[in-house]
Amino acid sequence: MVCWALRRVGQVRARLARRDSGVCRGHEHQPLGPRPAPGAWGSTVELLGKSYPQDDYSNLTRKVLSKVGRNLHNQPLHPLWLLKERVKQHFYARYTGRAGTPLFSVYDDLSPVVTTWQNFDSLLIPADHPSRKKGDNYYLNATHMLRAHTSAHQWDLLRAGLDAFLVVGDVYRRDQIDAQHYPVFHQLEAVRLFSRHQLFAGIKDGENLQLFEQSSRSAHKQETHTLEATKLVEFDLKQTLTQLMTHIFGDGLDIRWVDCYFPFTHPSFEMEINFHGEWLEVLGCGVMEQQLVNSAGAQDRIGWAFGLGLERVAMILYDIPDIRLFWSEDERFLKQFRVQDINQKVTFQPLSKYPAVINDISFWLPRENYTENDFYDLVRTIGGDLVEKVDLIDKFEHPKLGVSAETQTNIVRKD
Repeated sequence: MVCWALRRVGQVRARLARRDSGVCRGHEHQPLGPRPAPGAWGSTVELLGKSYPQDDYSNLTRKVLSKVGRNLHNQPLHPLWLLKERVKQHFYARYTGRAGTPLFSVYDDLSPVVTTWQNFDSLLIPADHPSRKKGDNYYLNATHMLRAHTSAHQWDLLRAGLDAFLVVGDVYRRDQIDAQHYPVFHQLEAVRLFSRHQLFAGIKDGENLQLFEQSSRSAHKQETHTLEATKLVEFDLKQTLTQLMTHIFGDGLDIRWVDCYFPFTHPSFEMEINFHGEWLEVLGCGVMEQQLVNSAGAQDRIGWAFGLGLERVAMILYDIPDIRLFWSEDERFLKQFRVQDINQKVTFQPLSKYPAVINDISFWLPRENYTENDFYDLVRTIGGDLVEKVDLIDKFEHPKLGVSAETQTNIVRKD
């Protein structure tokens, strides 16, 4: 059992540690992690009109379940909706097909419940990859989960024959508690595929160039892609994203590209923008892994993909200091974004003038099957969005009981 004293709830700084005996003041040890919200394991959870049997993978909390279906990105004049509409406006205006219709189709109402195959395997994420951990995701059961990224829909849309699309939706990840992280946030994903004719049109001697070859993988390309094709896709991707960020933030924006790794793209990059003198990462992108594209039935095409967090961009754009504010129903927050033009400049005005309140909590932790995200979920379940931040202060190991330990937490509350 966890022995702890919780006073007023707000921002938390914690000293976390473990107790060897598993017993605290005569009570039997109980796991710290949140229990399945709707009932005990072996029961079912009802979500979006469907029933899912629970098992030992189930780890949804009532707090998280209450967010499913809110769809902030589809609520008119919400800041996330404003940003989504600005991105749509840009893509619709700049990229059109032969008949003048938008090249990119938009999907912003796909169910957040996906299979583990959709969320991981379809994206070539290895079975032992740490991103699959129960401690980092919200599972309905061993086969279904709340999507951890909008990329979970990539394969299905490609399989349906689409070659240019945007996906917008809420995604779910177990995470720490601070002003930049929340267990639910929103992503915007884009994919574009090119045929050989589309990619090399207008290129000198383009009729002699090829998309594919059999060679070796390097830092610059995949083993099945020609260097010429990779460089053209990379150029189109970076040009597309530079124009998008310029549309959102205005001219004169400083941008830099950082090489990185994603299982489903290669080469891969992160875009950083210089905002008020600070470099901020705003999105990840890359040339799609051809194995993924081939498995979806588009073997004759090559493409790029990117994904950005709407909250991250909106916090920069509107000067919103805390990610939890996006979930506010306070009229003082919402009315600031009721604008006539979605491109109108808005600078967030703080709602509260009251200082934070700091408190401490202390308790024993179980010996096994515990992650810090279990504690964060527990704090969010009890304290809600009043919890502003949780920090680990110290660890204590009992000299006689070995790994016995005490946890102390400072909790800050904003009134």
